[in-house]
Amino acid sequence: MKITRIFAHRVELPLHEGTYKWSGGKSVSVFDSTIVGVETDTGLVGYGEVCPLGPFYLPAYAEGVRAGLRELAPHLLGYDPRELAKLNHRMDAALKGHPYVKSGIDIACWDILGQATGLPVCVLMGGRFGESVRLYRAISQEDPETMARKVAGYRAAGYTRFQLKVGGDPDVDIVRIRAVRAMLQPTDRLVADANTGWTQHEAIRVVRGVRDVDVYIEQPCLTYEECLAVRRHTDHPFVLDENVDGLDMLLRAKADLAMDVVNLKISKLGGLTKTRQVRDLCVSMGIAMTLEDSWGGDITTAAIAHLAHSTPEEFRFTSTDFNSYVTVSTADGAPQRVNGYMQASTSPGLGITPKMDVLGKVLVDIR
Repeated sequence: MKITRIFAHRVELPLHEGTYKWSGGKSVSVFDSTIVGVETDTGLVGYGEVCPLGPFYLPAYAEGVRAGLRELAPHLLGYDPRELAKLNHRMDAALKGHPYVKSGIDIACWDILGQATGLPVCVLMGGRFGESVRLYRAISQEDPETMARKVAGYRAAGYTRFQLKVGGDPDVDIVRIRAVRAMLQPTDRLVADANTGWTQHEAIRVVRGVRDVDVYIEQPCLTYEECLAVRRHTDHPFVLDENVDGLDMLLRAKADLAMDVVNLKISKLGGLTKTRQVRDLCVSMGIAMTLEDSWGGDITTAAIAHLAHSTPEEFRFTSTDFNSYVTVSTADGAPQRVNGYMQASTSPGLGITPKMDVLGKVLVDIR
């Protein structure tokens, strides 16, 4: 089996809530997603998706995905998409860095491998653990009362994990955390995610201000060293996200006891193949994980579900269903939220069928 064509579509994904806001005044109302297709000489076609959280979150941007594909794709024609390690080795040789560009191709090749073997991706990635995957809901940054009200609504819909977007004024963030925690049950989990938005002294003020509150603190500051300093000033469970972008940083953070949970985003790490490597190392080291991506729709949600379902349950802190945040469906067969949980498909590959009328015209076509 050989790759004969790599192509891509652009899809806009508006939000049900209108706008998604987080630290530093950053916001997005319509996400720019790239749907990547990999076609083979056997007729099998696999699909992946890459959707950066705007150009100001991670070193990634939407048009960069498509530009990167034009550069990278010609080097992959003729390769067997089922040989994932070999394919990733080739991608890294042909294009230094830019893991988010490679992610959609890698996901699509896992989809092909599943179709070729007749197995779901989660089975190929290690097996299906448990009956379903617990989800969290991200709460856009607004005034404390509005955020608390939204949490109450999502809790009524079945969510028991909440990621509160903070990283603004420390005094207001303390009120936000307290207001939301008051809406929850003792068994619910609340994460205060600053997305690098606090300076070190602000973060320490916040963790002291909520010392008596049951809350996880996620990525308070921009640099790893600042986050580590905050970690050493609090006994709250601690989550790292933006700083952990590969095995080297994961091992450093583990050695420094810098976190209790790590957030693994598929496109940040370069696709399912490399995310699985990091995931398996986390399992070996006893580190719990949030398993997700930067954003996306149905295809990203399917990839997240397979990654999470193939992870032992005791190490699955949470995941998310991005397709429930947006108003456009791009594929049939994608996981759907039921009472705060989702399930990976039992069909071969990702188990999705793209809606070609929604995807529109092809913007990248390498053959």
